[in-house]
Amino acid sequence: MPVMFLYPEFEVSRNTDRCILCRACERQCANEVHSYDQDEGCMKSDESRCVNCHRCVSICPVRALKIVRSNHTFRPNANWPADTIRDVYLQAGTGGVLLGSMGNPQELPLYWNRLLINASQVTNPSIDPLREPMETKVTLGKKPARIERNPDGSLKTEMPPQIRLSTPIMFSGMSYGSISYNAHESLARAAETLGIMYNTGEGGLHEDFYKYGPHTIVQVASGRFGVHKAYLEAGGAIEIKMGQGAKPGIGGHLPGKKISADISATRMIPEGSDAISPAPHHDIYSIEDLRQLIYSLKEAVAYTKPVIVKIAAVHNVAAIASGIARSGADIIAVDGFRGGTGAAPTRIRDNVGVPIELALAAVDERLRQEGIRNEVSVIAGGSIHSSADVVKAIALGADAVYIGTAALLALGCHLCRSCHAGKCNWGIATQREDLVKRLNPDVGYQRLVNLVTAWTHEIKEMMGGMGINSIEALKGNRLMLRGVGLNEKELSILGVKYAGE
Repeated sequence: MPVMFLYPEFEVSRNTDRCILCRACERQCANEVHSYDQDEGCMKSDESRCVNCHRCVSICPVRALKIVRSNHTFRPNANWPADTIRDVYLQAGTGGVLLGSMGNPQELPLYWNRLLINASQVTNPSIDPLREPMETKVTLGKKPARIERNPDGSLKTEMPPQIRLSTPIMFSGMSYGSISYNAHESLARAAETLGIMYNTGEGGLHEDFYKYGPHTIVQVASGRFGVHKAYLEAGGAIEIKMGQGAKPGIGGHLPGKKISADISATRMIPEGSDAISPAPHHDIYSIEDLRQLIYSLKEAVAYTKPVIVKIAAVHNVAAIASGIARSGADIIAVDGFRGGTGAAPTRIRDNVGVPIELALAAVDERLRQEGIRNEVSVIAGGSIHSSADVVKAIALGADAVYIGTAALLALGCHLCRSCHAGKCNWGIATQREDLVKRLNPDVGYQRLVNLVTAWTHEIKEMMGGMGINSIEALKGNRLMLRGVGLNEKELSILGVKYAGE
């Protein structure tokens, strides 16, 4: 069968007048795009290998390089866009499933950008966070619905296990294996410094990181990779991953070439073997089954840690959340369809699930209507881009948010969307030792601390502008939001009024 040639998506633009033949681009490119031609005495480029990661552009000492999108086009056709044609050619040539990374890139509504934050001016004056106290601390877990007293009249102060955060931001699940040791260390150290939590993802916890346990959420996924009693006891909270926003309804896959000796020991699987987690948990087929696992995990840690249940945002997410709240979970994490991931079937990533904004509002409203909102805290994840998105998420009903892609960008990720290849030129989504060392955890963790610190300052400023001095007062306060460019149904689900009302 003849191979269908596809013109490269990106082109390397090299200014030969500036190029000094230092060959740094050749040494730095894990995809082997650049090479030196001895006969002609110049640099050459195999553009078919380029993923547009910008590594060569960033390290070129004389700015001789640019990566540009190819101006080669198919005949214009609104019904058959060029990307769709390319996908058909690729699958016709290979018979394989298309894989993609780092979340849904389609031009679908981004509701965060259609929500505006209200501000106070006269009758409810604003608050200056530089001069007045502003509380960003939050606790996640079951809360009492009312004040209760002991027989002697004293207040009952015993609380179920809680997660305590200095600010309502956490690093979402990214497993050791999908990301590098240095990336994992950066997240762990930043979480400890900031007084927040990071999530192990479904790959277990390297023994070097047990010391960060109080700031660690240990995940229990369908494959049960790396799950044992010491692992559960090491974390500050346990998360059962039922679903993921980027690939609802399916499991995970870490290729065997990424299963090094360290990852093999951490995940408790043979070195070099594929780590394939099934779509369902094979012991969970009902809310009653989920309840049994929740209490088994609580029993394993003597009821000292809260249990989170993570679900993907799908059309019946509110009803699912209601069942989870009644199953004994302390916290529900809802992951929207734009959530990032190291690898997902492209068709599922781009077509399955619903936006986190709509899912979050629906979940919060359902739990309030049923009078069980205090039974669980809610974490929102899936494309939180900025501090403004954090504020909007909390106003829609979240207690806190997960950030993943934003954290990776802080570490240097350029969203080249080729994580599944394991050749991350920035040392993040790779296990190649020569690439891993490109990410300095001393620098990486400080950049994460800077990012969350900056966002927290901005959150205080926005809350002050609303005349609100605590996250608790902002939670579920949808009067502080107004919609633009939304239809009546969208406004109804979000529970917000139109701008100007």
